[in-house]
Amino acid sequence: MAPVSKADKKVAVDAAAWMFNVVTSVGIIILNKALMATYGYTFATTLTGLHFSFTTLMTIVLRCLGYIHPSHLPFPELLRFILFANFSIVGMNVSLMWNSVGFYQIAKLSMIPVSCLLEMVLDKIRYSRDTKLSIGLVLVGVGVCTVTDVSVNSKGFLAAFVAVWSTSLQQYYVHYLQRKYSLSSFNLLGHTAPAQAATLLVVGPFLDYWLTEKRVDMYDYNLVSVLFITLSCTIAIGTNLSQFICIGRFTAVSFQVLGHMKTILVLVMGFFFFGREGLNLHVVIGMIIAVLGMIWYGNASSKPGGKERRSYSLPTTRQQKLGAASDSDDNEDTA
Repeated sequence: MAPVSKADKKVAVDAAAWMFNVVTSVGIIILNKALMATYGYTFATTLTGLHFSFTTLMTIVLRCLGYIHPSHLPFPELLRFILFANFSIVGMNVSLMWNSVGFYQIAKLSMIPVSCLLEMVLDKIRYSRDTKLSIGLVLVGVGVCTVTDVSVNSKGFLAAFVAVWSTSLQQYYVHYLQRKYSLSSFNLLGHTAPAQAATLLVVGPFLDYWLTEKRVDMYDYNLVSVLFITLSCTIAIGTNLSQFICIGRFTAVSFQVLGHMKTILVLVMGFFFFGREGLNLHVVIGMIIAVLGMIWYGNASSKPGGKERRSYSLPTTRQQKLGAASDSDDNEDTA
């Protein structure tokens, strides 16, 4: 049996990471939809704080078992990350409340071009024509699937603007911090999850009361709802970890583009679990367009020049002058 090459091993690990993220993300969306729609637990921000609490417990256990090694993340970097991440969560919840579903979906789609802009400006990434066109095809397909009624107002636009930029910055920062400080996904979660859990559990109940006019402490907790909350928090461990793994191995743009496969799977799963009215020919056509765009993106971005970091070099004439000067200096030294 031929030994497995390093490239083949990377492909297998990449595929496993994506599958892990897709399964956990789709699972938690379906579960939370049932929790909120069936059992009336509409406290989304507080629930996210509970998610990070469970993730924090996971990182503590892994640290005790030796899977997370001591690492350093400067406090200013941690503070910036927490601000981006929490503004992302709060902004998304407020945007959904103040905007129509159609405009909310458009705002989510705009995260891809914003993430591209961040990579182009901050990382000097250059995209080929095919890569740009494939991203556009994904946007069109997902837009056809999800965008229906579109209405916008000033405060809704502001909430969407904050949500889009903070989410894009948070996802860019995941890749940036792992690369700059040589942090694994486990290490980065070990630094960020406790801080996010603490801040969201403090802010969450007040924000949820403002959004829903219901108090989380007055919710009628019973065995089934607590079981659903616990299951949601358990799956969230995998969702949070797999997000850091995927963005660390790829980039925020690739995570956004290929991540829309989750949107399509949620639509399909919703069709099976919550009724048939959401799936029609219009939506199916959008799904097909989006999947073709994702396949094209995966192929285009993996080719040489599909997505690469620009390297700056001296102009040819200047290099020749410098080379000539260097040669003359050498000649003078040997004379």
